[in-house]
Amino acid sequence: MSGDDEQWNDSNRAFLQAFMARSNLTLDEAKPLLAAIQTTYERKETLAEDITEADLNAHIAAANTRISPFDLEIRSTFHQTTRNRVYALVNSTSDPIIQLATIHTAEEISFLKRVLDAMFETYNTPRNEVMAITSMQAVRLHKAPESRRRDTQDGSATQGSTAQGLKMVEAEKMLRTLVDEGWFEKSKKGYYTLSPRALMELRGWLIETYNDVDDDDEDDDDERPPRIKQCVACKEIVTVGQRCSKRSCNCRLHDICVRNFFRMQRSDTCPVCKTEWTSDVFVGERAAPSNKPSRRSVAGSNADTSRITMDGPDQNSDPSEIDR
Repeated sequence: MSGDDEQWNDSNRAFLQAFMARSNLTLDEAKPLLAAIQTTYERKETLAEDITEADLNAHIAAANTRISPFDLEIRSTFHQTTRNRVYALVNSTSDPIIQLATIHTAEEISFLKRVLDAMFETYNTPRNEVMAITSMQAVRLHKAPESRRRDTQDGSATQGSTAQGLKMVEAEKMLRTLVDEGWFEKSKKGYYTLSPRALMELRGWLIETYNDVDDDDEDDDDERPPRIKQCVACKEIVTVGQRCSKRSCNCRLHDICVRNFFRMQRSDTCPVCKTEWTSDVFVGERAAPSNKPSRRSVAGSNADTSRITMDGPDQNSDPSEIDR
């Protein structure tokens, strides 16, 4: 019997099956799961508090060895707001949108693409990098734009495209499904954002899709800043965090990375342009115009600007307001 076979047992199989059923886990979520598995297969009671991160990593390493021939891998990243490490099962090679098409209809995939375009184009401008969308804003995208529908009727749409769209009820259901499947997260204020699992699996696709320079822009003197930006500290994509107060600067930091990053520096200045880092210019739902405090409320407050309480989302805000 080979060494790999000796390390792969019923406990490993049970863990992989459980992981595939959930698609993502944190250490706290994995502890009772592994405790139950070890209690069953080792015939000795194991408590959740007995499970360590090393135990989880050992099971993940064994699982990755078995699933790698199928272009699958369990990867991990830190949650942008909680700092919890999140483990997710991702497809390591194929187009993730094609992967989603195996379980969703063409109309649902087209709706998802419109929502992503809204997150990373419409609601992601140099002035306001929101990269999030409210339920009402998303549901309004249930049908393709009128021009797209006319193109389809004229027969000029690309192969495999669809312009039928969804009913509003179907769009709402699709949003809930994307949350249940681990692609989206919904905040307490009602904003949908990409989950850690989605950011890991869609990383390459997001950069290729939204950071590509159009042919018409190649000769422009001013290079368009990338829509998808990485944290200068951890190098992961930032959709929730802070930005340099100088609008032309591309420096971004996760909230969870700010403290440790500046602790290692002698002053709280942007590492790229050396502008003072104010900690009150945000990336994510806090950058939405409806969530920004008025000048009067800021002037009348003695609180730290990084801890300003924000209002809820403007469910009726128009996309054009984002760049005003």
